[in-house]
Amino acid sequence: MYDSYREQGNGTRMMTVIGEGNLSVEPDTASVELDVVTENESLSLAQQENAVIMTQVIQALIQLGIPREHLQTTTYNIRPTYDYVDGQQVFRNYQVVNGLTVTIKNLNQVGQAIDVAVENGVNRVSNIELTVENPNVLYQRSLNKALQDAQLKAQTIARTFNVNVDLIPVKVIELNIDRDRPFTAFASVQGATTTPIEPGQLVIVAKVEAQFQY
Repeated sequence: MYDSYREQGNGTRMMTVIGEGNLSVEPDTASVELDVVTENESLSLAQQENAVIMTQVIQALIQLGIPREHLQTTTYNIRPTYDYVDGQQVFRNYQVVNGLTVTIKNLNQVGQAIDVAVENGVNRVSNIELTVENPNVLYQRSLNKALQDAQLKAQTIARTFNVNVDLIPVKVIELNIDRDRPFTAFASVQGATTTPIEPGQLVIVAKVEAQFQY
């Protein structure tokens, strides 16, 4: 419940406790990475084919109602591929990967967006990340809970040892928490007409180390 309590050089006694607070919320924003992968012995043809397909994918997503500003190219890679014949490296073709990150505000639209993208040529879905639009506001609420938790622990310790404690902390350290870490959702297409996405819940966590005088 607490890390330590000790007496300072001036006779003041201090206790240090850890307070935790968390808030469970439903995500409201999805980020989906869609890749178009093309291969050809001719680099220019592989690039041209990739460009045609990706243009088609982008137009289809816009027609679905996703704003163009929510579409961002995040990956573009070109690499030669090889086969090995009798221990020798033999050139096979060029591979072009064009990655598009799509931000979707309507979570009910995520599965449909994936299906439309695949129908128009996307052949790899890298991942689906679910987040909240304003995580800092929610984190402040979790932080408030963490501070209240620290006060409650200090009060419990003081009551146990029959001492008085000043519930205004003399020092508070906000501990490092990866509070903006997104939740990765999973898609399943078995027996479904539209790829179902289960959003689940995000847990916004705050943690503090607080020092109280008693």
